[in-house]
Amino acid sequence: MTVRVWKPQAYPVGIGWWRHSYWSRRYFLRLHTIAAMNSPASPKRIEVISRALIQVGGFVLLCRDRKGGYSYLPGGHVEPGEAASDAVARELNEEAGLQEVRVGPCCLITEQRFSQNGKPRHELNLVFHVEHARRDDGTPLWQDNKAGAAASAPIPQVPSREDHIEFIWVEGAAIAEVDVRPLTIRAWLMTGSGGLETPGWISHSE
Repeated sequence: MTVRVWKPQAYPVGIGWWRHSYWSRRYFLRLHTIAAMNSPASPKRIEVISRALIQVGGFVLLCRDRKGGYSYLPGGHVEPGEAASDAVARELNEEAGLQEVRVGPCCLITEQRFSQNGKPRHELNLVFHVEHARRDDGTPLWQDNKAGAAASAPIPQVPSREDHIEFIWVEGAAIAEVDVRPLTIRAWLMTGSGGLETPGWISHSE
């Protein structure tokens, strides 16, 4: 009977044994990838959020979190397989009961990397200009949504279907006094929302 004795190979100094094995490299690279994914500094996924820009008579429609006190442009997460513009119409219907929402061009794309309650987050926000919407009773939410519309025109009330949020109108000049999140969108609104023809891109990391 032949007895085989394993002896470690002598590799040149400074070269790890794993570099000489294809499967060993695959194994260690896989461990590194899993560790990076589970690292507290790495978000589990990138969240895509569609938001609505609705302007009437120099006022901007915001959604306010009743408990947190902060505000944001109406909208929500895009579902898998759903068009980002369709997500805007769906969220406005679910949260405010708006119908026949006509979503216009995308006017801003922002990227945020931040930590919330100790957990890392990575968001992409797509802001769409909403050109038309109707209430449950079929009446238009507003008669004129063009920039520069008469400030004396009545500002429509937007009811909320969800208890934890409410809809408020904030004058453009007062955006600086409101806790609007994310900060990139707040800064953009403070500049007058830019142009609607060409979408802008802002990336921010906290």
